[in-house]
Parts: sequence; C-alpha cells; structure tokens
Amino acid sequence: MNKIINNSWALFLGMGLIMLAHGYQGSLLGIRAVREDFSLISTGFMLSGYYIGYFVGAKTISNLVSRVGHIRVFAAFASVASVVILLHSIIVNPFTWFILRIVTGFSMVSLYTVAESWLNDRSSNKNRGSVLSIYMIVLYGSMALGMFFINFSKPENFQPFILVSLIMSLSLIPILLTKRKPPTFKRILGMKLRDLFDTSPFGMVSSLLIGSTHSALFSMLAVYAASMNFSIFEISVVTFLVAISGAISQWPIGKLSDALDRRLVIIYCTFGSSFFAFCAIFASSQIYMPEGLATPKYWFYFFVILFSFCSLPMFALIFAHTNDFIPKEKFVAAGAGLQFAFGLGAMMGPFLCSFFMDFVGPNGFFIYLIIFHASIGIFGVYRMKIRAVVDNPDSQFTPMPQTITPLGMELNPVTEHIDEPYSEKVQKMLKRKGVVIKKKDQTVVEKENT
Repeated sequence: MNKIINNSWALFLGMGLIMLAHGYQGSLLGIRAVREDFSLISTGFMLSGYYIGYFVGAKTISNLVSRVGHIRVFAAFASVASVVILLHSIIVNPFTWFILRIVTGFSMVSLYTVAESWLNDRSSNKNRGSVLSIYMIVLYGSMALGMFFINFSKPENFQPFILVSLIMSLSLIPILLTKRKPPTFKRILGMKLRDLFDTSPFGMVSSLLIGSTHSALFSMLAVYAASMNFSIFEISVVTFLVAISGAISQWPIGKLSDALDRRLVIIYCTFGSSFFAFCAIFASSQIYMPEGLATPKYWFYFFVILFSFCSLPMFALIFAHTNDFIPKEKFVAAGAGLQFAFGLGAMMGPFLCSFFMDFVGPNGFFIYLIIFHASIGIFGVYRMKIRAVVDNPDSQFTPMPQTITPLGMELNPVTEHIDEPYSEKVQKMLKRKGVVIKKKDQTVVEKENT
C-alpha cells in the first residue's frame, strides 16, 4: 500500500483537488440556477450538457493523448476547466451555461482518462485492486468534501466561482512537477453494441437506464434541495451523504453479489432504491407541516442514505453481471460498451428528470428515480425467467466509481492486458515466416528455424 502511494501520490493529490472542485461546482451551479429563477426544464437542459461533453470526449480524447502525451493533455484540460467555471459567473443564462457544461464534461473525461491510464501503467495484477480502491476513495471522498464548500459564500456572489477555479488550477502543480515518466497510451476497443446486447440484454439495458438515473441524481439533487427551501448547509449535507454512502456500499453489496445470483442482487437493489426514494418523498412532504405534525429532517437524510446505498453500486454490479456471460479476454471491451450505453443514458437523465419536476413539482425528482430503478428491476425479473444463471469463475465484483473510463476498467484485478488481435491476413503472413500466434492472447512467439 505504501509503495502504491509513494509511486502515485502526485496523481492522487491532483485528482483529489480536481474532484474537490468538481463536487463544489456541481452543487454551486444547481443552487445558482434556482436562485436565478431558471425554469426547471432550462436547468435540466443546462446540466445535461456536462454528460454530452463527457460522452463526446470519451470517444475522441484517446487520439489527442496519443499525439501530445498525458501531461500536456492533463495540463491543458485542467486549465480549460478552470477558465470555464469563471465564465459561468460572467455570463449567466441557461444556453451559455449549457455550452460551458459541454466543455467541462469534455475536460473532465480527459482528466479521468489520463489519470486512469497512468494508474494502469503503474499497477500490476498483484496490486490493481488496491490501486482502484485508493482511486475510488480519493474520487468519492474529495467530491463529497467539495460539496461543503458551498457554505463558503452565497452562490449569487462571484467568489465561489473563483474558489472553484483556484482549486482546479492548484491540481496542476503535483502533476507537472512529478519526475516520473508518463505511460505509453493504448486505446481500448469496445464491443459492438449489437454483440453486447446479444451477450447480455439485461446488462446493456440496465446500463442505459442506470446512466439516466445517476446523471439525474448528481445533477438535480442540489436543484431539488434548493427548490424545497433547504438551507445551504442542509444542501451540502444531503449531497455529501449521497456520495459517501454510495462509496461505502460498494464492498458489502459486491461481496453479496459474488455469493448469490448477481441479477437477484441487482433486482433487490433497484426495488430497494425505489422504496427508499418513495420514503424520501413521504419524509420531505412532512418536513414543513405545522409544529407537532412535522417530521424531523434527519428522517429525510436517513432515507436518502439508504437510497444511495442501494443505487450507487449499480454500475459495478451491471459490469460484473455482464462479465458472467463472457470470456475473460473480453471483460475490458465489454466494459467499454457498457460505458457507452451508460453515457447515452446519462445525456438524457437531467433533461428528462426536469420534465418530471416541472410537471409534478420538486418531488418529481424522486418519482423519476423510482420509475427508472423499478424498470431495471422488472426487466431483471423477466430475464431471470428466460435465462439461467451462469457460473463464470473469472468474473467477480470490483468496486468502481461511476465515472470510470474503459482504461480505468483495466484496473480490475481479474483483467489482463489485451493486445489488439491480428487480422487473418497478418496471421497468414507471420505463419509463412515461421512465427506462430498464441491462441490465448495472440502475442507473437518466434520459432527456431528447423
């Protein structure tokens, strides 16, 4: 453990500062949108821009990293993210913020890609699990702490935006001063969506749906709380609890999924999420009743914690479930396909959720989460009736953040480096020259001339 931290402390510190600023920024923009009287649909539209940028960046950033290198890409996009947040305080309208959120999403996925590629290069099969665990703790912990920074100054002021920019700029220092050489970048090829759906229809569909729920959860939670007249401190508490409980729940739920049919655990988690979201609606509706009838606010916090405990491990559960039906060498490619489906759902989440909130009221936020979580559970029940469970000894649950990129999925300790397979034409040419291809990973082995 000490060796891992000594080798990668600069990267962990840099990413910790970035997530501190990112968590702060997410809550800040949601609250400021409410204070500026943006309509709920405009707010959802604006916040969905982040996931559009994230999705586009995930598909294109690999080419840029290959051309200019990790450190330059990290420095460039950390600087871009730092500048963009300042522009939010200068030009305040939903469409401009939508464009800026696209740029922020593109910048953030670039930073994630660089960090996870770097960690991949520094890790081996013996310590991948530890590296991924530390990385996830840094991400969730820093993001959760960042949400308390909204108490620094009123969201209507420009000082909070300056503080976010300052923290983001500070993240460059440990990365740029590191003496260690950056890794050689390699791109991960995903499975075709049709092949992925044929392999695991439940994994593909549930990844799409959970993407739409998690993006709505993290984007619209502060908007919901502000609409319910929570104080700034109360908003910081509820957003903090969501991030921390989701991180803590990864291990116990993951262990349970390794012991039982993983689909059963997913079904219980989705229905549990729906139930606790319903309880949160009931608790929130009692908060502002006359004295003597009102429910203490801690009951609302309690149900939000339980909701997050059930919901946030979902992507890692879906990833592990999909791996139950494929060979080990396709784990990373399948993960890239699932992340693609997750991104498609994430782009729609905040915008769709805003329609529910506009039509029903603030509690439309939880109604949206209930419907989408329950849909995953219902589809899971259907799939269990038509497909038997598969025991794949290579597949196991690995805790991972929902922001994980395909490169980060290689940190899963059960995966190994996968070389791009040679085409049939190249294989025939190598065979004529006395070279054979191993069937397992298609690496080249020279044969002695006879």
